[in-house]
Amino acid sequence: MTLTFQHKGAGHVSFSTQPGERGRRKMRIGPVGRWVMQRTNREARGRGGRLMGMNVFVLHTVGYRSGQRRASPVSWFADGDQAWLIVASARRPARSPDWYHNLAAHPDQVSIDVPHRGTIQVRAEQLDGDARADAWQRIISEQPHYAVYQAKTGRVPPVIRLTAV
Repeated sequence: MTLTFQHKGAGHVSFSTQPGERGRRKMRIGPVGRWVMQRTNREARGRGGRLMGMNVFVLHTVGYRSGQRRASPVSWFADGDQAWLIVASARRPARSPDWYHNLAAHPDQVSIDVPHRGTIQVRAEQLDGDARADAWQRIISEQPHYAVYQAKTGRVPPVIRLTAV
């Protein structure tokens, strides 16, 4: 399935989801889950952007159903001076994380909190073909556990390039 959304002045951006991903029952996060997420976001900001041996920033999106602002800690990989690569992986192997669907629904309402640089407005673009293959090789050379994740899940996790606007 491919979802296409219009960017202001940037043409079309498409995000591809795995068959059966949309419409599944949403996992509810209770008070403890919200507390854990808030704590993880604070740690991602406060530790200079390093968490569990990875570069981490806080990704701000708008919920694809709720329309509410969401914040998610996400590991990232440099792609030049003004661009970052992120992988739509989750502990739930059968699905992409909710922030991925938020990016697809509202690609023009995305920002990141980069340590020592502040909040930056970005445009999201899903990579495919050779661009994805090249980015994936850089990602797994820096963090080999992503290759293990892909092999274990049996799905190809989307790679997203965030570019400063």
